[in-house]
Amino acid sequence: MINWAHISLRDFAGFISEELRNRGVDTILVGGACVTIYTANRYQSYDLDYVTYEDLRNVKKILTELGFTEKQKYFQHKDCPWLIEFVSPPVAVGAEFVTHFNNVKTPLGTIKMLLPIDSVKDRLASFYHWGDKMSLDQAVNICIDQKIDFDNLEEWSRHEKCEEKFKIFKMLFKNKCETQEQK
Repeated sequence: MINWAHISLRDFAGFISEELRNRGVDTILVGGACVTIYTANRYQSYDLDYVTYEDLRNVKKILTELGFTEKQKYFQHKDCPWLIEFVSPPVAVGAEFVTHFNNVKTPLGTIKMLLPIDSVKDRLASFYHWGDKMSLDQAVNICIDQKIDFDNLEEWSRHEKCEEKFKIFKMLFKNKCETQEQK
C-alpha cells in the first residue's frame, strides 16, 4: 500500500513509471523532477513532467484507475503532494533530440529519465533562451553532484548559439565549487 501523503518525489516517479510501463505505456521523465533526483533533493520540484508517445486517453484511463483525477493539465491524487503532467514530444534539449536515457531504480519501480548531462542541457536551455536564473542554478547543482562532460556542454552551447551564456554558467559553477571547498 502506498503512503501517498509521505511518498518522496523519487519513489513517486518510480511507482508511476513502473505502473505505466506495466500497462504498456513508455514514459520518459524530464524537467525539474530530474533535477530533484540528480541533486538529492537540493532543488525540490513539485511535479513529474513526462514525455510519452502513447495515446494520452489511455494514460488518463490508467491514472484514473490508480486514483488520480485530471485538473487542467495536471493529474493529482487527493492524498499526494505531487502532480503529474505530460508534455508534448519529442524529448529534446534545445535543438538537440535526446535518444539515450538513464534507468534509475527505486524501491517502487524504475524511472526512465534524462541522463544527467541532458538534464543540465534542459536547465541551461531555459536559462539561454528565456533568461531563467533558477534553471541556471539548477544546472550548476546537477554538475556539482554528477560527473558531467563540460566539453560536450560547451559544444552543445555553441550549437545553441549561446557561448557567452555558457561562460556565465561555467563561472558560476567554478565559484560555487570554490565556495563549497572553503566550507
